[in-house]
Amino acid sequence: MKYIHSAEAVCQGHPDKIADQISDAILDELIKKDPYCKTSIETLITTGLIYVAGEISTDTYVDIPNIARNVLIDIGYIKPEYGFDGYTAGVITTINDQSPELAIGLPSNSAGDTSIVVGYATNETKNYMPLSCNVANDIVKRIDTLRKDDVIDFFRPDGKSIVVVSYEDNKPVHIDSITVLIQHEPYISQEKLKEAVIEEVIKKVVPENLLTDKTQIIINPIGRFIIGGPMADTGLTGRKTIADAYGTSAPSGGSAFSGKDPTKIDRSASYMARYIAKHIVASGICNKCKVEMVYIIGGNYPISIDIITDTKIDKDKLIKKVKEIFDISTTGIIETLDLRKPIYRGTSIYGHFGKSEDIYKWEKINKNFIKELKVL
Repeated sequence: MKYIHSAEAVCQGHPDKIADQISDAILDELIKKDPYCKTSIETLITTGLIYVAGEISTDTYVDIPNIARNVLIDIGYIKPEYGFDGYTAGVITTINDQSPELAIGLPSNSAGDTSIVVGYATNETKNYMPLSCNVANDIVKRIDTLRKDDVIDFFRPDGKSIVVVSYEDNKPVHIDSITVLIQHEPYISQEKLKEAVIEEVIKKVVPENLLTDKTQIIINPIGRFIIGGPMADTGLTGRKTIADAYGTSAPSGGSAFSGKDPTKIDRSASYMARYIAKHIVASGICNKCKVEMVYIIGGNYPISIDIITDTKIDKDKLIKKVKEIFDISTTGIIETLDLRKPIYRGTSIYGHFGKSEDIYKWEKINKNFIKELKVL
């Protein structure tokens, strides 16, 4: 059987990703001062303006305009010719308290929302992520690094990559296409730009065996891309949910992650679902696994859980074992994954899953859990 899976990733300077990073940078500053704060922060970016709105419940204070501007400067929006920079952008904040109905009606150990969450893992890569996700994220990360380190001085902050992988018999066989859209300085020719992307980005991060004569490499297909970022497009928190997760390899639960504290179950339980799926695949009992859970506002445990693998393992036994091994209560998730720490801005770029840093506990393997799953 032949089929494809695809994934999108965007550079740090993409308008939607700027919004995600600002929302999570604000969350990180709040959690540093108050690990038990409740936040739901939305950011909108447009030409010359950052608009931050949402609900925050805390007794502490953070300087939201300063945080937002520092994120822009860190990304690289520091030149007036970009039409948007961290030194001159206006910042408007409209922050309210959490709804009193939620504050009164929600038990402290319960889900703060009603959500569907999905976790996925596959053994086609070392980090148990779909190959298309890894390649797409590696491409934009490399572009950002070359730009920020001044190795290539004609890259601008905005950009995107889409990678399509061809499969046969449930295994990736080659990359069908790589599309890169990269904002650039006006003086660079299209030929030199394409050469730089192919030689310094694609050939540096994409495994050579996956590039064949059939692989299409498409760079800036409509030509010049000088005007980008918020000057060209409005950015909004939570518009890259598929890029944040697993591409087309797994369905989305539908919720965005950035700007939400760990009591927001659509974020924290998505991390737990990934943690569970990764352990199931790492145990060797299957090649790929999808975990789906449904939480109801005010509840402490999911009202349903489903696990789908590519083997004939008894599903009921697997679900029972998962419930024995993993604490999937709202409080258990936060404690297991150590989520009351300022770790979130780093999740808002290059996907929330598959990361190697130790702070992302949902990516760490517990050998004891592996042993228990292997007996199935």
